[in-house]
Amino acid sequence: MGGLALMYVAVYCGSLSTVPQSYVDLAAEVGRQIAARGWNLVWGGGQTSMMGAVAREARAGGAHTYGVIPQGLATREIADRESTELHVVDTMRERKKMMDDKADAFLTLPGGIGTAEEFFEVWTAGVLGMHRKPVVLLDVDNHYKGLVEWLTELRDKGFVSHAALKSLVVTDDVSVALDACVV
Repeated sequence: MGGLALMYVAVYCGSLSTVPQSYVDLAAEVGRQIAARGWNLVWGGGQTSMMGAVAREARAGGAHTYGVIPQGLATREIADRESTELHVVDTMRERKKMMDDKADAFLTLPGGIGTAEEFFEVWTAGVLGMHRKPVVLLDVDNHYKGLVEWLTELRDKGFVSHAALKSLVVTDDVSVALDACVV
């Protein structure tokens, strides 16, 4: 990982406008704190809901915003044309690869199935030794409580190693989550 001034944090979060405002506010706070640390944002390139809030606030605070959005979602999620860098790609696989390659750490905020899929992919890759980047789950309002309980049950049944579960940082505090992004 480069110096902290060159730090890029990938943020996965919800993009639907139907999420509670408290989650949009949370994403905005994450964006503000990323910028306040002199870091940069990697995200899905959309300007709606939580996705848009994290990027707008990061950019407002001086952070470089690196967005990657598939062409098919550019209209649906309304591509953030204000992004410092916006890459429009053909597929979700291209999107994830570009985000993974650019990021120094991965932070998952509340979200739905797409967010969960991105979280599981980067966490699994880390557990398998394909990267050594921190993976952090920001679990406000017990959004991921059931998931964490299920993962613990899987560990207890022998399907998930103790080391895998221990490698995952779970917190409900934005500052603690961002602190955990630095190895």
